[in-house]
Amino acid sequence: MDDRTTVLIVDDHALFREGLQELLEGDGDIAVVGQAGDSAAAVALAERHKPHVVLLDVEIPGDDVTTTVSRIQAASPRSQVIILSMYDGPYLVQRLLTQNIRGYLLKSVRRAELLAAVHAARADHDRVILAVSRESLAQVQGAAAAPLSAREQQVLELVAEALSNGQIATRLGLTEATVKRHLRNVFVKLGAVSRVDAVNKAVAANLIKPPSTHP
Repeated sequence: MDDRTTVLIVDDHALFREGLQELLEGDGDIAVVGQAGDSAAAVALAERHKPHVVLLDVEIPGDDVTTTVSRIQAASPRSQVIILSMYDGPYLVQRLLTQNIRGYLLKSVRRAELLAAVHAARADHDRVILAVSRESLAQVQGAAAAPLSAREQQVLELVAEALSNGQIATRLGLTEATVKRHLRNVFVKLGAVSRVDAVNKAVAANLIKPPSTHP
């Protein structure tokens, strides 16, 4: 019985996919069952092959990476997703971690690190492998350690709806000074430099819902 770990490679660069397949299959205990260059093909191949692991680039054509992850998980619940990326962004990492990915690795990782991550993703579903910069890791850990309070979320959601501090204070029955204090705390926790930046980072990290749009 073939008990090799099956892998689906998703990246829009054919040369990278082929090189990665050669690297993985050189392990002997890994079998690459498919390659995809866009999100639609990734979901279709995941549904067909039900691989143990999906190696997914964040910048493929088609759906946003978070949507692609959700669709892969729905099509093949056993598949464990490991992100491979050139982009070391803490808020993207945090956002994807909320979707139960099993790893986020920069493409600069060594061969041994990648192989270890693939085997760990199949063997231990409770383990998450991160190979990112120290700065990014610190920010991800900081976001986990200092989530927004319920009141801070309320304030930021109203900021996202373009309400002024005075309007937010009236809506929530607070003083304007209290609203400003909550916003200062939000800026510190998210590392934000403006109201818009705070909203964007909170939405990206799934801390608040995207602002509603009106026709």
